[in-house]
Amino acid sequence: MRLIVTGGAGFIGSNLILHLHKHYEDIEIFNIDKLTYASDITNLESLKHSRNYHFKKMDLTDRNSVREVVQSFKPEGVIHLAAESHVDNSINGPEPFVLSNIVGTFNLIEECRQLWFDEVHPMKKGRFVHVSTDEVYGELGDQGSFSEKTPYAPNSPYSATKAGSDFLVRSYHHTYGMDTIITNCSNNFGPHQHAEKLIPTVIRKAVAGKPIPVYGKGDNVRDWLHVENHCSALAQLLTKGEAGGQYCIGGNNEWKNIDLVHLICEILNEEVGEGPDGDYKNLIEFVTDRLGHDFRYSIDASKIKNDIGWTPDNNFEEQLRDTVMWFVAKLKQKAE
Repeated sequence: MRLIVTGGAGFIGSNLILHLHKHYEDIEIFNIDKLTYASDITNLESLKHSRNYHFKKMDLTDRNSVREVVQSFKPEGVIHLAAESHVDNSINGPEPFVLSNIVGTFNLIEECRQLWFDEVHPMKKGRFVHVSTDEVYGELGDQGSFSEKTPYAPNSPYSATKAGSDFLVRSYHHTYGMDTIITNCSNNFGPHQHAEKLIPTVIRKAVAGKPIPVYGKGDNVRDWLHVENHCSALAQLLTKGEAGGQYCIGGNNEWKNIDLVHLICEILNEEVGEGPDGDYKNLIEFVTDRLGHDFRYSIDASKIKNDIGWTPDNNFEEQLRDTVMWFVAKLKQKAE
């Protein structure tokens, strides 16, 4: 299979490409990424001599460039991860989110439609996997979980633009008959995550001896999934699952933000042991809550389990410890 992966130099994208390259020898990957602040192409340094991996720096809002890559590479599949994703940035400046998440998605799926439905030069029609977020569903109270039947209710410019791109992809299946899959995933964690996200921020601030910021009282609840589990689900959905289907991907692993921060601090106490007064929790500082901050996310992942047999593993605390120590090692390496 010839596969385009967008946003492949980002956190999830780079982990996905490494996963595919390791486990699927018959997939040729073309990575498209515009290399923003959230990208790190060095994550894929090990693949630079691979015959099955190609990279092009490109902005999906450039329709001509998108057309050139799609027409020349002729993908049989696409996994679309490229997106502006930081909620705080979307609140401060929403325009890049509209351009990247909506216009970029349109350019990519339209060019794929032009390729796969070209009557003059017909080719095997491919599958378009669109990777979205559980934030499109808004927030939950103390009970219940998001499922594929939950109505959309986005509460930030970020989640609103992701919702818009979801609707666009859905329409291409129902209008044109394209083979699309939409995924809505819970919070990911693991190696290579950008420093702006919660878990890397806690580690970075703690190791530097600086205040660890926690929004509000830290009562907001998130469902956490290791990125390798997410990559496994996406890889399987590329060839399995229902055309036109939508799949919620979650870890069945809910944590209050403050409890997660405490656990990270405890791991640092055990592994690093240099916290103020013997405990990194002394660095926690509660800050003004984020505008429109959703209270709780929870995923019901029973559909993907029933349809393709995917389930996450249950090694959260071990995976979190490995993640913490990966970031600690990176910080030490950077300081040297």
